[in-house]
Amino acid sequence: MKTALLQLTSGTDPDANFQTVAGMVAETDAAFVLTPEMTPLLQKERAALMAAVRPESQTAAPYQSLAKGSGIHLLVGSAAVLRDDGKIANRSLLIDPKGEIVARYDKIHLFEAALPGGESYRESDSYAAGETPTMTQIGDLSLGLSICYDLRFPKLYSGYAKEGVDIITAPSAFTRATGKAHWETLLRARAIESGAWVLAPAQGGRHDDGRRTWGRTMAIAPWGEVAGILDHDAPGILEIEIDGKAVEDARARIPAWRQR
Repeated sequence: MKTALLQLTSGTDPDANFQTVAGMVAETDAAFVLTPEMTPLLQKERAALMAAVRPESQTAAPYQSLAKGSGIHLLVGSAAVLRDDGKIANRSLLIDPKGEIVARYDKIHLFEAALPGGESYRESDSYAAGETPTMTQIGDLSLGLSICYDLRFPKLYSGYAKEGVDIITAPSAFTRATGKAHWETLLRARAIESGAWVLAPAQGGRHDDGRRTWGRTMAIAPWGEVAGILDHDAPGILEIEIDGKAVEDARARIPAWRQR
């Protein structure tokens, strides 16, 4: 299955962010397109986020039209979505070629970090954590969904491996400090221990809200090798061919995932 991972520098204007995604989708003939964490709106200031966030129906609508018009499966890596209870979810949405949302995943592990230079993050100040892993299907391939900071919690991925998923998605917006230190290592570890493809579209560059993200969008094959990378933090498209047989081969060689 031809797959395209989009690397973005999303800002605080949802319309501009959508137009960027739509333009990139028009440049690829991939059947499955993935975008990074916080594609429609990247805003770290809580007050501004609360003022801008919208319910899922409003946030997802243009992306549903894009998927339908392009005849693709589209994973909106994540979006800030206003829940019915007034809290905000960091939610991944899989949209099918009919424009229907066929899977949702709310980020379970919320990011907390205190970095050198005084930079700090506490995602739980603005977001409510999800509780349930999500698996879904695209044709003959099964997917397990995750988001960014989830990568540091192997139990989620071993659960997906036990269910036999072929692909694990990890859309992200890693900080430059944590990305430089841990990004590739975490992605390869999750692929090796699960024997699955790990697809990680990333935010990169300097954003409107002042934060800087690492980029380096990657596709990791089930044996743990880097199958594709955008080795920079500028917007771009990484195209990769996903082969389900590679999952079978990796798991036949070392079935350690069964014991996790």
